[in-house]
Amino acid sequence: VQLVESGGGSVQPGGSLRLSCATSGLVFSLTNMAWYRQAPGKERELVALSSRGGRTNYADFVKGRFIISRDAAKKTLYLQMNNLKPEDTAVYHCDAAGRFWGRGTLVTVSS
Repeated sequence: VQLVESGGGSVQPGGSLRLSCATSGLVFSLTNMAWYRQAPGKERELVALSSRGGRTNYADFVKGRFIISRDAAKKTLYLQMNNLKPEDTAVYHCDAAGRFWGRGTLVTVSS
């Protein structure tokens, strides 16, 4: 199983980014997927979930700002991040089935 995140970068507060997680080696349509993040000096925290049944769930601190989605044909998971805040600065990781992790992509929100 391989997960490769992309789309991170530096953005000003209020800006947007779209993260992607390209997957291989798993049956994507049957796999629960998630985005986690880890800020410097902090523990890893769950950002959003996308179940194989199509349900989504969000951490309270991103509700109304982030949208998780998936493209089964491309076997890719996405995270649309809007109205970014400095506290969103972190390395964002893709997770598959709670067992497999990508290396992450860095998001920096700063003026």
